[in-house]
Amino acid sequence: MTITQAVLSFAVVAGLLTLVPGIDTALVLRSSLTRSRRYAFATALGICTGAMVWGVAAAVGVSALLAASEFAYRALTLAGAAYMVWLGASLLWKSWKSGPAAAAATLAATGKAAPGGGRELLQGWLTGTGTNLLNPKVGVFYVATIPQFIPQGISPLMMGVLLAGVHCVLTMLWFAGLIFGAGYASGWLSGPRSVRVIDRVTGTVLVGFGLKLALEPRH
Repeated sequence: MTITQAVLSFAVVAGLLTLVPGIDTALVLRSSLTRSRRYAFATALGICTGAMVWGVAAAVGVSALLAASEFAYRALTLAGAAYMVWLGASLLWKSWKSGPAAAAATLAATGKAAPGGGRELLQGWLTGTGTNLLNPKVGVFYVATIPQFIPQGISPLMMGVLLAGVHCVLTMLWFAGLIFGAGYASGWLSGPRSVRVIDRVTGTVLVGFGLKLALEPRH
């Protein structure tokens, strides 16, 4: 297998994975609909940053610990599950606040009135990065796939970075389509009531994903 063949084959697998709806897609869509386009791209970039870290870790064998150690896997799983539940519960709590003042605050939090500043963009990036890094299934995916696409005689670290980079490019292209597509609908979905509904749906998905992550047995 040549480097070109390895990259193209991995791109097919990673592309299919990217298209499957999941927690990353929910976060980016929510960021696009209730915040700003810049915030959504910062969140997407954070998700890709987490993927790059996992890809490099898998290439050098660090995340092989997740595949070999039940304790390490469960510890990271519970940490990730707690983070997902906390993030989702925060959205649900905010969405269920009643009254005109809370509705106005919710609308102001969308960031539609003005572009997000550096602190807001950092928050989006940290949310995306943390969500991805605390999902052990991402690490297990890389551990299971990247070694199969490393040609003989090629540096595992180099191929890990290259393959993770390919996945990030595909992910950003997909997210860019979602963000720009959601932008056309934001005019109808940026009111206080719509924002609360979006927060409730996203919060429910996050809490459900976190509970499922914590309770399901390791395969």
